[in-house]
Amino acid sequence: MPTVRRPSAGSPPPAPPRGGYDRPLPQPGQIAPTPGQGGYGNQGYGNQGYDQGYNQGWSQPSEYGGGNGGYGGPGDGYGGGRGGRRPRPKKRHPFRTFVAIVMIPVLILVGAVAWIGISAWNKVDKVPYVPTAGERPADQPGTTYLIVASDSREGLTAEEKKKLHTGDAAGSRTDTIKLLHTGAGKTIVVTIPRDSLVPIPGHGTTKINAAFAYGGPELLTQTIEQNTGVRIDGYVEIGMGGLARLVDGVGGVRICPKQDMKDKLAGLDIKKGCQDVDGATALAYARSRHVESTGDLARGVNQTEVISGIGKKMTNPATVLNPFKLAEMGKGAEGVKVGKGMSVIGGAKFAWAFKALAGGSAMTCGVPISDMSVHWNKEDALTMFGHIKDDTVDQMPTDICTPTGLPKSITG
Repeated sequence: MPTVRRPSAGSPPPAPPRGGYDRPLPQPGQIAPTPGQGGYGNQGYGNQGYDQGYNQGWSQPSEYGGGNGGYGGPGDGYGGGRGGRRPRPKKRHPFRTFVAIVMIPVLILVGAVAWIGISAWNKVDKVPYVPTAGERPADQPGTTYLIVASDSREGLTAEEKKKLHTGDAAGSRTDTIKLLHTGAGKTIVVTIPRDSLVPIPGHGTTKINAAFAYGGPELLTQTIEQNTGVRIDGYVEIGMGGLARLVDGVGGVRICPKQDMKDKLAGLDIKKGCQDVDGATALAYARSRHVESTGDLARGVNQTEVISGIGKKMTNPATVLNPFKLAEMGKGAEGVKVGKGMSVIGGAKFAWAFKALAGGSAMTCGVPISDMSVHWNKEDALTMFGHIKDDTVDQMPTDICTPTGLPKSITG
């Protein structure tokens, strides 16, 4: 190792050998390169001694003697640093960041909701409802669904029958018959009183709910089509146990009775005013017909209120986008039946049509009737059904749409 004369006080140090490098060393006081890029270290001239820096600074292969020393000591003088240039950090693409933070969780949620929805749909029974006899109305604009709630005790345990006050009656009749029509104008829900006296193919004139008992959904559909001229495009049926389970599945519904209601036969005992109720109470409220003066006509109004409450919960994003609530709601699907041919997409369309009823924007009417024996007011009834057939509900005279079907001159 050659000896080097130490510089005298006050004089600048001699330039170290360039060793073939084509850039001159900086003079004292100049700004050194950024640490980590090699070159002159971190602190300019150095503070740990000329010899140590000189001997160590030029012993490592780096730009201008980078490595451990240079003038003045390891990492402090000329030639300090680590040598070479750091690679530039790769910029993260903003779209990839968005996907990682937002889209992936959303896709997982959508997948979970879809899986639960399809699983619930697979529990729904598909039943024939299209008439096999007689001539049907031609295709019509818009879509009309037939919604029925039967008094069937099918699938109920002895304990459930006792809790729901259903009794042990055999057979199956329709306590609720409604038409839900959606199209170019307003959505309309029409209640057909179960005691309506109409011609039933092959059975003469009798109460319309007997059609279901005689021939199930197919004969009921045929009876409604032939008496109204409205073509039925879809069918939804729910039993008593299914209704109670569905209400519990959505976390209960809100009802607003206008008077205290105590009906021992239905198992109902509630006070006047709006209140949240469970499945058993909602079912009793929908079945009760012995408290109010209009009997079965008032029951139809209460049934619409319960169905609307279910729809409101079912179409609420807080329910639809919550896999846990959706799974709980899906338990009620075991008591639901739909017409054969309705796909999961068709079920989603029905739920969307149901949204108008849940949101309060739908018209809710009873079939116009002329007396408490439930004979239809044929002129007004055919006018109402004519507007449904033509999908011109918005043009229907408002005075023929009343909740019970009775004229406003009677109900006020």
